[in-house]
Amino acid sequence: MLLAVLASLQLAHAAYFSQFSMREPDHDPCYEPTGRPVRCVPEFINAAFGKPVIASDTCGMNGPSRFCTIKEGDDGIMRERCETCDASAPEQSHPASLLTDLNSPGNMTCWVSEPSLNPQNVSLTLSLGKKFELTYISMYFCSRLPDSMALYKSTDHGKSWIPFQYYSSDCKKTFGKTPDVAITKHNEQEAVCTNAHNIAPGGNRIAFPFLENRPSALLFESSPVLQDWVTATDIRITFTRLTPDQRNLYGVSNNVEKLSTNNTSDTNKQRYFYSMGELAVGGRCKCNGHASRCIFDKMGRFTCDCKHNTAGTECETCKPFHFDRPWGRATSQNANACVACNCNLHAKRCRFDQELYQLSESRSGGVCINCRHNTIGRNCHLCKPGFFRDISKPITNKKACKSCGCHPVGSLSKSCNQTSGQCVCKQGVTGLTCNRCAKGYQQSRSTITPCIRECPKCRVMPKRLNQKKYCKRDYALQIVVIGREMVDGWARYRVVVENMFKRGMRARRGETSLWMSTHSVMCKCPKIRIGHRYILLGWFKHTCFMMARQEMLRFSRTNSEYYRAIP
Repeated sequence: MLLAVLASLQLAHAAYFSQFSMREPDHDPCYEPTGRPVRCVPEFINAAFGKPVIASDTCGMNGPSRFCTIKEGDDGIMRERCETCDASAPEQSHPASLLTDLNSPGNMTCWVSEPSLNPQNVSLTLSLGKKFELTYISMYFCSRLPDSMALYKSTDHGKSWIPFQYYSSDCKKTFGKTPDVAITKHNEQEAVCTNAHNIAPGGNRIAFPFLENRPSALLFESSPVLQDWVTATDIRITFTRLTPDQRNLYGVSNNVEKLSTNNTSDTNKQRYFYSMGELAVGGRCKCNGHASRCIFDKMGRFTCDCKHNTAGTECETCKPFHFDRPWGRATSQNANACVACNCNLHAKRCRFDQELYQLSESRSGGVCINCRHNTIGRNCHLCKPGFFRDISKPITNKKACKSCGCHPVGSLSKSCNQTSGQCVCKQGVTGLTCNRCAKGYQQSRSTITPCIRECPKCRVMPKRLNQKKYCKRDYALQIVVIGREMVDGWARYRVVVENMFKRGMRARRGETSLWMSTHSVMCKCPKIRIGHRYILLGWFKHTCFMMARQEMLRFSRTNSEYYRAIP
């Protein structure tokens, strides 16, 4: 029966039906024998078969009721036949579940609405369980076709509804729609109204092909508009009006036996109802070209058996860690399989970055998250600070990054050269990890300058200061050392200027500071002691009183020897 309906639809849209091949493959249809991914789709089925249908109105639900139909007898005469409908008696019930069961032409079971003189807004709602891409809806009626009805679809399991098609002998009055509007690319996702179902009296079937007269049907693969148009999770049929004229209730010729002359309201009411025997919805489980079948998962949900590294009920996303390229619907030219991120086995999560993808000319957009094994970088391809690349191991090895091991005192930082592993050493420090003093340096007790130059031999100055030496200096001071402290690697001596021996000196008597490098202090060159007096000779530089170069003469209270040092 369904094949006959499909033939009557005459949908010769090769681009659309090419994805509905019924051939049973001898291998996974989502991949070529070489392993190359290709577009694949589930089999074409009657998506309504066995699915639940909810009717807003069914006869016999509130007690037994009668309904009357016209049946053709063996003698060719149409006769009125009345039956009792009782929902509590299975043999007399007409529930909506009969619409999607297994029917045979010789034993058609029918759903019947409660008879009413004005049967309006009776609806049937079919739940498909998940998204399907539909080709047609076929409805077989057990009585006269309704004059006005509307088809709706939902893509969110009944939360919202979108009109598919309107049928009426008066489209403007019933639905506010202009009848038989031409379909163009600008309105091919809009429902239209037609009276085509009433053109052939006596017909009992209405079939709605989803892509009929849609301009982009031949380009279905590249038309997101039509892909959305044929997608549905639920179908609703709303009957608005049974017939515009009660005299044409049965729509039969004069070859009808005279009906009952009892024209009471109860008798007339028995003739006003909707009755449908079959509801078929042809289509495929929507998997966006990434699955060849739909299955029930562990939670009992009907879902696609996704391939191409995709995931989701409709294979509408990439599965975790496969975000190197954006998700895409499979086409006959490109399967658009999701690609795993390149994290060199150092990460289990990644994300897609559109900007990086565009900069790479649409080759790669994955960014690794939480790189492990001491790696960093977009692809976990670099060693994090404090580690360097061990070239004896591949980058995918867990120990590809080796600790720098930089000495905490001898190095300037924990980082080292990514290739050689050489740490950045402080002045005077050497070694791969900055763990020893360089030649010409010796270890100090300072964490700031752990290695200082080896102490040179102090040059002993004459015990007497001659006039020539005295005259060449800009200043000559007598000072007494009263204290010392270390400040940022320098020794700060607190001194008191007691006497100034040269005229025109800018210095003043009183307390001031004398600075010496740690190296000079440790080498004791000169050896300065707290509480001792010294004569300080030197030059001014850039008008500042400083020790650009200095000579110090030490006087003790017991002798007159002195020392001279040039640091």
